[in-house]
Amino acid sequence: MDIIIRKETPDDFQQVARVIEMAFRQKNEAVLVEKLRHNINYNANLSIVAEYNGNVIGHILFFPIVIRKGETSMASLALAPLSVSPEFQKMGVGGRLTQEGLRKAREIGFTSVIVLGHPEYYSSFGFVPARQWGITAPFEVPEDALMGIELEEDALKNAAGVVEYPQEFSEV
Repeated sequence: MDIIIRKETPDDFQQVARVIEMAFRQKNEAVLVEKLRHNINYNANLSIVAEYNGNVIGHILFFPIVIRKGETSMASLALAPLSVSPEFQKMGVGGRLTQEGLRKAREIGFTSVIVLGHPEYYSSFGFVPARQWGITAPFEVPEDALMGIELEEDALKNAAGVVEYPQEFSEV
């Protein structure tokens, strides 16, 4: 299967929304992505699509966040959301999007990524429970679902604190 992994363009927005809605069976995540595109910290280079036969079949977004402990904060990225059209799931599309996103994040200069997701899936990319660095979510989540990955050695070594998501995350 000849799938192209590339940066999202404004022409993709409608197809991306449809893919996200199909993947999650609801509109919340699509609304979140649309709102994040209008946030000053949005980086279009970290919004990536998978295209097959001219159609968007998958999307991943990495968005800047901070991990805060008191007055100290550290920059990181949130991986949210990752979506693949149901008919293309379990075919490696999500993996290719994740790998390209991590590569692009590293290239841009980010040193870590945090994800709230399925431990079995994300551990295959090197994500481990964020608790090992003392990182917690700002709301109740299963402990193993909050995960992180260092894109640079020891990037999260002194990151203990609470993940601060942009306001848009709490609006949907």
